[in-house]
Amino acid sequence: MKVLLVAKAPVAGQVKTRLGAVVGADTAAALAAAALLDTIEACLMTGAEGHLSLAGDLRDAVQGDALKAALTGWTISPQRGDGLAERLVSAHADAGPGVVVQIGMDTPHVTAVALRGVAAGLARHDAVLAPAEDGGWWALGRLDPDVVRHVAQVEMSTADTFTGTRRALEHAGCRVGPAPVMTDVDTVADADRVALLAPHTRFARAWREARPGGAP
Repeated sequence: MKVLLVAKAPVAGQVKTRLGAVVGADTAAALAAAALLDTIEACLMTGAEGHLSLAGDLRDAVQGDALKAALTGWTISPQRGDGLAERLVSAHADAGPGVVVQIGMDTPHVTAVALRGVAAGLARHDAVLAPAEDGGWWALGRLDPDVVRHVAQVEMSTADTFTGTRRALEHAGCRVGPAPVMTDVDTVADADRVALLAPHTRFARAWREARPGGAP
């Protein structure tokens, strides 16, 4: 099993911009760094081989040294492509064939058990697509990196992204397996919910300190 983490370096003004409009760009970057560290920890706990497809430079990032230390032993590749879908295709090509579970940095409450569950679904399916509550998806498991080429034309970050991605995979002949729904953190309400679901995480601690008006 390999985990493929697709992420941006947490630099102020470049990550969590919707939260940044509420809490400020610097705080949003700190929240993104906490979420990324939580996600890396969950990936490490799977025991899988780690691959990071990175936009930006960790030398410029909030908690850059901590992130670099957490990623010791990982294969780190720069993102390539004009849009998110193209970058995903390139990232999967870099990760190579085999059981690969792709995840982003917007689900800091993810667990190793959830990631292993996506991988386990590949024993019976060609791909596993895990839906997010906002209409997107939080994880993609696959065996063959070429199947990801079929999602290159799917519009990302919309309420129909999950449906479009699943349809594209099925049109390519893939048997697509199910996975649990999770919340992506984009808004204050999302952050509140995730912090309550996983109060022990770095993200939850950072959010409790940053939340306008204090804890919900």
